[in-house]
Amino acid sequence: MTPDRAILLLRISYRKADDEAEETEGTPTLTVVPAKRREAISKGIGRQEEDGRALAARLGWTITKVIIEDDTSAFKRRKVQLPDGTTGLRTVRPGFREAIDLLTSGANDGLIADDLDRVARDPRDLEDLIDVVEGRTPNIPVTSVTGSLRLDSDAGIAMARIMCTIANKSSRDTARRVARKHLELAAEGKPGGGGFRPYGFTANSRTPIKAEADVVREIAARILGDWDGWTAECRSKIDPNVGETLTSIANDLNRRSIPTATGVPWSDRSVRSVVSKASVAGLRAHRGEVVGKAVWPAILEPARWEQVVARLTGRNRVVDLTLQRWLTGVFRCSLCRFMLIGGQGSKGRATARYWCATPEGGCGRIAVKASLAEGEIERQILELLAQPSVLAGLRNLADTEVTDTARTGLAEDEDQLRQMAGMWARREITFIEYTEARRIVEARVKESRALLVSRAPRVLRTLLAGNVAEGWNGLTPADKRDVVLALVPGYDVMPHDPSMGNRFDPGRLVPFPEESAEGGA
Repeated sequence: MTPDRAILLLRISYRKADDEAEETEGTPTLTVVPAKRREAISKGIGRQEEDGRALAARLGWTITKVIIEDDTSAFKRRKVQLPDGTTGLRTVRPGFREAIDLLTSGANDGLIADDLDRVARDPRDLEDLIDVVEGRTPNIPVTSVTGSLRLDSDAGIAMARIMCTIANKSSRDTARRVARKHLELAAEGKPGGGGFRPYGFTANSRTPIKAEADVVREIAARILGDWDGWTAECRSKIDPNVGETLTSIANDLNRRSIPTATGVPWSDRSVRSVVSKASVAGLRAHRGEVVGKAVWPAILEPARWEQVVARLTGRNRVVDLTLQRWLTGVFRCSLCRFMLIGGQGSKGRATARYWCATPEGGCGRIAVKASLAEGEIERQILELLAQPSVLAGLRNLADTEVTDTARTGLAEDEDQLRQMAGMWARREITFIEYTEARRIVEARVKESRALLVSRAPRVLRTLLAGNVAEGWNGLTPADKRDVVLALVPGYDVMPHDPSMGNRFDPGRLVPFPEESAEGGA
């Protein structure tokens, strides 16, 4: 099969940014000039595309989709949430995942890359590609410019797996060497390099830049409340035991057109950053811990820097991140189908409300007062749960609504465990065979039992176990939302009728049918 809708996958990851950049998969550590880095990445991607299109022309393939993963690692993994709700370490490669999805759906029918290690350095990624390739008959053609990636035979797949494992080992070796080098540099008090130039210092020698060093000292003095640049009026408004706010300092620096190291405007975060880093005190930090003196001079005396850090630490507020507006994720804008977001009220708007928030992508035209909307939904839910027929059905759901397959599978697995124990006792299987088989079956038993327990919402089962009204009042906001969503797919919030004045109209809250529950953001 000759692909007529092939994908050209281009990926590159850099440690050094020069015209002949060295491509590696370790942690970027060397000092980089951003513009030069981007130029090197662009050239590397350009070379891959030129070679890939030339190969496609020789093979008679037609490329209709080019996916670029520039400055993207195929090795480094991050902790992410998996579809089943658990967390795991995975490479984060939206481009590669897009290619997998396009090949799976049939939108594209082939894949070309420069080399195997441009496609995968994590064995799990390679296995995902192999599954897609072998899931079609005939198999989806996949090849590379260097010839290192061929998945059209058992031998090719086996070689790809071996080479991917070797590439993964190479990346691990590089990461280990880089980490050890960073530790050595930290112990010697030398800069580690990488990233943007630190504010207050030159990029390479870490020599203080006088104008920026003066700004660092000014910020520290304003935080500590002993700056001599305030007017008498400003000084009278500032408590020396608290100091000036970071936002106020940022606004003043922007007003005076004082640039940051990167050229972006000052913010409370950047103001905090330039004075809280150990480097401004002539100290070397590694992985967030000060490990000793640095080879560069200090802008702030260490004792004064410690005072600044202590003052900033004391300003940290304890923020309640738990869900308060429990109908967030339940209400949907009837105009743009964006899910409404609950707010606690803010300066200039003391009343909490649910709003189709424009900063989050909504239209901003639908809002409803939170207390009134929550009271109405609570009334409807309790009224629904007060009906004997509904209660009986829900209790039956909580107790018995699971798939017959899950129940049957659990019974069969438990019986199989008993049979295996007997076979081992009668010496029909070895202990190694018994323990390996038991491990596999027990994993299935654990999953089946979890399914049986979690089939009905946990909070719904708890609520139905006693007095429903009393139980409802004791629920957390998050649990209340779970109960609502277990009973109703959600509600469309209709526009306010001006003829009703300021009165709340319960008719604005319209349950939407099951088939539309996936609409919205």
